[in-house]
Amino acid sequence: MKMTGNTILITGGTSGIGLGLALRLHEAGNKVIVAGRRKELLDEITAEHPGIEALVLDVTDPDSIARVHETVAASHPELNVLVNNAGIMLKENLLDPASLPVAEDHVTVNLLGTIRVTYAFLPLLVGKPDAAVVNVTSALAFVPLPITPTYNATKAALHSFSESLRVQLAQAGAGVQVIEVAPPGVRTTLLGQQDDENSMPLDEFLDETLGILRDNPDAKELVVERARFVRDAEANGSYDNVLALLSGV
Repeated sequence: MKMTGNTILITGGTSGIGLGLALRLHEAGNKVIVAGRRKELLDEITAEHPGIEALVLDVTDPDSIARVHETVAASHPELNVLVNNAGIMLKENLLDPASLPVAEDHVTVNLLGTIRVTYAFLPLLVGKPDAAVVNVTSALAFVPLPITPTYNATKAALHSFSESLRVQLAQAGAGVQVIEVAPPGVRTTLLGQQDDENSMPLDEFLDETLGILRDNPDAKELVVERARFVRDAEANGSYDNVLALLSGV
């Protein structure tokens, strides 16, 4: 993926990693469209950062996805990069039936939402110069954090989905790169980690992640050093130890 001159749609772009990527990519000389559920936040972003555009999008609503697709196809037919970042992360108690709706919400937002958005926008990307789909998953796709079981499961599924997407696009000669971003814990409001000293500062995460992409524009995965011990745990034989660490035992 080239670092400038793209037209980029970012879902979940009103806060955290999504907003951070939007601002960095805008500053780098890309046309950025942020999409999210909260219009008031979208309005603040466009007012504070002239040149960024915003669209109300609820990835749980197929009609909302269709409306945004129609708008982008008409106003930005040059769209060549989709960043699937929308997601939620909440704790669950698997022994408490009240947690089932929480689990279902994770599947609807994190997994089905990303799949629906990909199906909707991929036809706009095929054949465009320097086209890319960027899926934000998590290091927890590779070793789970037991207090967030369905979150981990959705991110593991998105890792698998990204792998299959990459192969199918390559076999079809579609010319669309697939990049997976697998963050560690980052200081954002996701799971209330904004003040967690054990989580990676957002600016440091963005610096390192975009630095990896700048140095290796053909990268399949963007994994910062702080996430490597989780990402590589199964391959290097440390899986049980890392799982115990994440379990707090």
